[in-house]
Amino acid sequence: MKWLDHLEEIFITALIGVATLIIFIAVVHRYASGLPLGAFQDFLLSIHMSWAQELCIILFVWMAKFGAAYGVRQGIHVGVDVLVNRLNADNRRRMTTVALSAGILFTGIVAILGARMVWENGLAYVALNALGMDTGSHYEGPTTPDLEWPTWIVYMAVPLGSSLMSFRFMQVLANFWRTGDLPHHDHGHVEGLDEVEPFPIVEHKP
Repeated sequence: MKWLDHLEEIFITALIGVATLIIFIAVVHRYASGLPLGAFQDFLLSIHMSWAQELCIILFVWMAKFGAAYGVRQGIHVGVDVLVNRLNADNRRRMTTVALSAGILFTGIVAILGARMVWENGLAYVALNALGMDTGSHYEGPTTPDLEWPTWIVYMAVPLGSSLMSFRFMQVLANFWRTGDLPHHDHGHVEGLDEVEPFPIVEHKP
């Protein structure tokens, strides 16, 4: 289950890679379409890339939600702890427990409400229709303007990302109870840089 500890990095890296590739292709297509390339220019003009911007926006929305869960695990989120740090050890432990529990509760509520929104926005119709059941008052739901994807696919980022955030808060709280430590992110640290050994200095004697 080690992959679960790096789920956010894997997912965000994949989304960034896809978004970067799409943006690159769209920019090249835009500039190449304006060049006098004869029949090839006509071919480029026949390719519609208007969907690229919408898809990249969707990808960045998903990145933001899963990036928030990554922030919880790494301790990147901004927190005001001046007052907490002035308390004694017992009260500091209580306040930290309350804060992390509030994070669990809040993100859990957002996940539940988000799941309900997604369900009523078209997922219920798709699921019930696939199972051969009566869809009742559930409707198919709206679609995105360019890609014409069901919008519930886009909104799925809310319950999934919030559920992962709530899970990460639980992990942080469990680790805090066990060790008393909280995740702390050093903004001056570059991942993998400390592991690189410096080149040995060779002294040349005259």
